[in-house]
Amino acid sequence: MKKIKVKGIPFTKMSGAGNDFIFIDNFSGKIKLTVEQVVKICRRKFGIDADGLLLLERIKGADFYMRFYNNDGSEADMCGNAARCIARFAYEKGYVKDKTNFIAKDGPHYAEIKKNGDVKLQMINPHTLLLNIKVKVTGGEFKGGFVNTGVPHFVTEVKELDKFDVVKFGKQIRFHKQFAPKGTNAMFIEKAGINKFKIRSYERGVEDETLACGTGATAAGIIMNAYGKAASPVTFEAPGGTLKISFKYKDGKYTDVFLEGPASVVAEGIISESVYK
Repeated sequence: MKKIKVKGIPFTKMSGAGNDFIFIDNFSGKIKLTVEQVVKICRRKFGIDADGLLLLERIKGADFYMRFYNNDGSEADMCGNAARCIARFAYEKGYVKDKTNFIAKDGPHYAEIKKNGDVKLQMINPHTLLLNIKVKVTGGEFKGGFVNTGVPHFVTEVKELDKFDVVKFGKQIRFHKQFAPKGTNAMFIEKAGINKFKIRSYERGVEDETLACGTGATAAGIIMNAYGKAASPVTFEAPGGTLKISFKYKDGKYTDVFLEGPASVVAEGIISESVYK
């Protein structure tokens, strides 16, 4: 059987608890993608199909720079699961050891790659924590908390999460005037045990439910602790896998915030020029 010759960009597909991403090694600095090209590469049926696309790039003062695009082509400040995956991607490429310091748009991060492939990632210290927010939407009202863990999140508890219409209500909250002009991600959680919750996510930029959201789980852990409903570490069962959040709280501030979970390699290949040109 002849090998098909494909001209294009080498890529690696990875999954972080069901959040799937396309990774491209751009240490050469030669790859420049437009918004339209990112959208074409990430789209279902005609592209690779992913929640986002990342470029691994050089930067002074750190091991690498993480450039992250949502699948709508927008460049985002941070994505927790993508950051965990890119740490493993850099490790598998031989650019870093099992401990690495890198830069994302929201600032510096530290990550540890475990022997089982899991990655533990240090998040930025959360800010803009607001509790007891009421959000009225068509079909209901939600009470919860808001915090920025790299990107903004509204977190609310619901009953019967498995049956809950995440897309219907998540979309309304994401574009709600209370969070204008940039909007917010919407996290819906339900208690499942001591320091354990189920979680489902509606993500800004993807504009749909995703199987997991790392910054969202981090936000939920912080907010549940602020409400006195959970202590570190907090475990979240997302549809795509398990995420663990740990942190310290002192003098009204949250520090040493870590997100831990799986970062799996799915496939490697070439993105054909016909996909994005």
